[in-house]
Amino acid sequence: MDGSASAHDPARPDAHPHPETRAHAHTDAQAHPHTDAHTQARTNALIAAARGLPVFPLSRAKQPAVPSPHRSEWPRIPCRGECGLIGHGVHDATTDPDAIRTLFAAAPWATGYGIACCRPPLLVIGIDLDVKTGNDSLAAFQTLADDHGFRVPATVTVLTPSGGRHLWLTNPSTARVPNSASRLAPGIDVRGTGGYLVGPGSLTLAGSYRLAPGSAQHPAPAPAPLLALLTEPLSRPDPPPPVTGAWDNRADALIRFVKDSRPGERNARLFWAACRAYESGHGEDTAQALIAAAVTTGLTPREATATVTSAARYHR
Repeated sequence: MDGSASAHDPARPDAHPHPETRAHAHTDAQAHPHTDAHTQARTNALIAAARGLPVFPLSRAKQPAVPSPHRSEWPRIPCRGECGLIGHGVHDATTDPDAIRTLFAAAPWATGYGIACCRPPLLVIGIDLDVKTGNDSLAAFQTLADDHGFRVPATVTVLTPSGGRHLWLTNPSTARVPNSASRLAPGIDVRGTGGYLVGPGSLTLAGSYRLAPGSAQHPAPAPAPLLALLTEPLSRPDPPPPVTGAWDNRADALIRFVKDSRPGERNARLFWAACRAYESGHGEDTAQALIAAAVTTGLTPREATATVTSAARYHR
């Protein structure tokens, strides 16, 4: 699915999906007559996947619908699906039909689907022209094009329930496109690596996403000047200079906090302390002292090192 207005478009009520997809949808609709929105979302997702777009189910709130397998764990260990289980949001996105059916079966409340951005083969980038802030983001995007010497191409355009629109473009390079909000101009958000777009035909709390009348059949390549704007590094303020004496006192407090741990709370206290150290920019300086403190409470060096490593990864 490329978001086109072709005969197989998921946003069109007269779509004609592949016979196998239609058969599955028909069977499910008979078995669960009250899950029409769910069945339609799954059908749309299967059609999208058949056109090379990795997809995963979304709730009516536009959030990943499959619950995280780590939701009851503490400390939280960042996982992008390395555990082999489903429930990792955009990292679940796939083009495999059987895997998509498994994902939707695990979230019978899903009424939409997300499309993972910057994933092969199409490497789709989403330009979200928002109107909720009161800005004329469409005019702002045209001004941006005029100022930087590129033409806004005719491309796949999806209308949002709030009155905004998503422009789908492809990345003809290997440059990483970060997600951003109002970085290009007020009301213009970018969905890039790690982000996702709500697929046309999805039903949300605010309404349905649908293709714009006359939408192009295929996403156009991003113009080179626009791609340069999308891929330039995000500016970050310089960190304040460290205050050595103040940090030494805080580090001592964190180490005491870990040493005072009781069985059942040792990992959680170590993880919390390590996160505070990394947030302050002193994680590498304090890591070994925190690990040593945790070992005195009964954790093994391997367990303590793994927890501190997780905190470093979480902070990044």
